Amino acid sequence: MDFQLSEEQRLLQQTVREFADRECKPLAAQWDRDARVPDDDVVRKMLGMGLVGMCLPQQYGGGGQDLLTAIICIEQLARISPLCAAPVFESNVGPVRVIEHFGTPEQRQRFIPRVCRGEMQISVGMTEAEAGSALTDLRTRAVKVDGGWRLSGRKVFCTGGGHSEAYMVYCRFNDVAGAKGIGALVVEKGTPGFSFGKQEQFMGMRGFPSCDLIFEDCLIPDENLVVAAGGFGSLMQCFDVERCGNATMALGIATGALEVAAAYAMERQTFKKPIAERQAIQMMIADMATRVDAARLLVYRAAVGSQSGFPSIRESSMAKVFANETAKAVTDMAMEILGGYGYTAEFPIERMLRDSRGWPLAGGTLQIQKILIAATVFGRTFDQRK
Repeated sequence: MDFQLSEEQRLLQQTVREFADRECKPLAAQWDRDARVPDDDVVRKMLGMGLVGMCLPQQYGGGGQDLLTAIICIEQLARISPLCAAPVFESNVGPVRVIEHFGTPEQRQRFIPRVCRGEMQISVGMTEAEAGSALTDLRTRAVKVDGGWRLSGRKVFCTGGGHSEAYMVYCRFNDVAGAKGIGALVVEKGTPGFSFGKQEQFMGMRGFPSCDLIFEDCLIPDENLVVAAGGFGSLMQCFDVERCGNATMALGIATGALEVAAAYAMERQTFKKPIAERQAIQMMIADMATRVDAARLLVYRAAVGSQSGFPSIRESSMAKVFANETAKAVTDMAMEILGGYGYTAEFPIERMLRDSRGWPLAGGTLQIQKILIAATVFGRTFDQRK
């Protein structure tokens, strides 16, 4: 197994790293304080670098790159702030991939070029108040009518809610029970009967728009049906790609925290010596570095394994679990190394620690991921309802 990046990937990695340090690092704290998305100027520069839609097909304006190349870029941006990585994340591992893989040629032509040009962001509407981990219990309902589908229901914790121009909405068609009734419709902002709840205020991940999606007898045309009833398995295959992205966001946070802690340890002195000379600090840094590298290998393995289609549920879930837990542990240790300064907003560690807590909750909880992993070990699924 070859873990080496190609020369082109290494050059791109360095270019994106320098871009993040130059363009995003001076603004990241302000974006967090203001709870707002990155400036349009920064996004335009990402578009100019070809980072937006870099995994999408070239025939639709994308870069035609593999998933690993996008993961490398997301990691370098997320080490400064997940907000910096959001445009690259959404356009490469988000629900637009559902359209790429399962949409009609007309849908691909209609939506993907707009994503690649930065004119449209597509978010996912999955979670409901009583259907998060038990997603097959969702109640948002689409009933067939002349010319389309009448959609009713409510989604919660929609990242991108109110900001994105379109939403991939998981719904139940014609009251068919269980996974067999679930498919997906694209619902565009401005559709009559479609509205947004209040914006959530989170502990971390400030600047990521998030709110409820409310559907009150929305008429969705037939041409917006992307995955028909019974396509739940296909939707979750695509979601394994998004899990890789989630893991990479956590990996980026952990990488950034390690870099900040190591630099601080070289500068901060006690008894006329840098604290990096102290064995207690060395042990912590070694532990942090080992965890970060292990998380990176799991994420890269899942991404490379996707080249023949999608990441396996086992590899993407392992990557998510370990990277999420690593981000929490590494940011916590970084705060200990920085001491009181780490607890202040003057340094980025307190923001990184807050951000690290959000990713384990998004994209499927760690407990659910572990149940999925266990199922692959035992070679059978376990009915959690019994």
